[in-house]
Amino acid sequence: MPTMTEILERSSPAKAEDLLGGLKLVSADSHIAEPPNCYTDYIDPAFRDRAPRIERDGQSDVWVVPDMVKKISLGFISCAGIPPTELRGIGGIRFEEIYRGAYDAKARIEAQDRDGVAAEIIYPSIGMVLCNHPDAAYKRACFNAYNRWLEEFVAGAPTRVYGLGQVAVRSVEETVEDFVRISEAGFKGVMMPLDPMTEFDYDDPRFDPVWQASVDLGLPLSFHALTSGKNVKSQFGVEGRSDKIANTQHLVMRANQDLICLLIWGGVFDRFPTLKTICVEADAGWAPHFIHRLDHFYDRHRHWSGTGKLERIPSEVFRDNIWLTFQDDWIAFKFIDSMFPQRLLWASDYPHIDSTWPYSQQILAERTSVLTEQQKRWILRDNVIDLYGLEVD
Repeated sequence: MPTMTEILERSSPAKAEDLLGGLKLVSADSHIAEPPNCYTDYIDPAFRDRAPRIERDGQSDVWVVPDMVKKISLGFISCAGIPPTELRGIGGIRFEEIYRGAYDAKARIEAQDRDGVAAEIIYPSIGMVLCNHPDAAYKRACFNAYNRWLEEFVAGAPTRVYGLGQVAVRSVEETVEDFVRISEAGFKGVMMPLDPMTEFDYDDPRFDPVWQASVDLGLPLSFHALTSGKNVKSQFGVEGRSDKIANTQHLVMRANQDLICLLIWGGVFDRFPTLKTICVEADAGWAPHFIHRLDHFYDRHRHWSGTGKLERIPSEVFRDNIWLTFQDDWIAFKFIDSMFPQRLLWASDYPHIDSTWPYSQQILAERTSVLTEQQKRWILRDNVIDLYGLEVD
């Protein structure tokens, strides 16, 4: 059976052709594939025997996480660019067959150059799954291990990869302390699970010290799709009928939308008007109608429902405080006049299954034809640079 690299080489150019007039892309959501030692070597020794690890399963390597039933195929973590017709067999691969750029910083630069990408914001892969782990102490130990490994990874390609630290959100006080450590590590933001492990939710005023720390430390907060127990089954499909598997994929963005509503109606952005939140990998084309419904409810139903008065109407809050990332949601481009283009962030999602890599230049050259040059620069590069304060060539 051919390797993933061999499959890719059949149709992909070795280096990106400049099709965007010299515009170097910056991805707001890319990933790594954690190497085998990410958790075992960097985790608190008290958890080392139970650390997430790669095991051989027949002819394949899989990630095994204690207390989480489903094993995680390496193929689905690192299969960017593979034609859809070839995806059926990608589950049966070993670690040495995945893209080296998925875990090695120097090789990552080569992968970026192949796609015409100047820099990327980095998210985890196994770390996404761990957001749904039931053991709070274990989850935090894993996230601390990942953060330690990530420091070394981003140091290998400064100005090309920028990390976000993970937090478990076991308590308000601990989360604030974690924010400080993440800032001291030089990370550009924080990846938060969609569901906190506290007895109260994110709209509770007891979370205000967390939001204040985000503002004070200049750390934008990212909420990535598939990090909520509400749609955990959609992460890798469900067993059984294909229509059930397909149906779960349409649930991916729901938990992110719920979180946005929670923060808006809970008055979080009234209390913290400069708080920056990013809705990651949940697309953007739904936003115009979603915003319309927010304003409609506020205008028509807030009085009888008991919803409190907001300092700004929901659409203004959305415009000022919420950014959206997407890979190939071209509906957002078609309805750009109903969007907030300075809050849209293109992402390659490398090396995951939905990635546009290594064809991003070709795809975007065609799809951005409906945008002005200014809109194009905002969405493909400038917005993410401004959001995180990046230094990009």
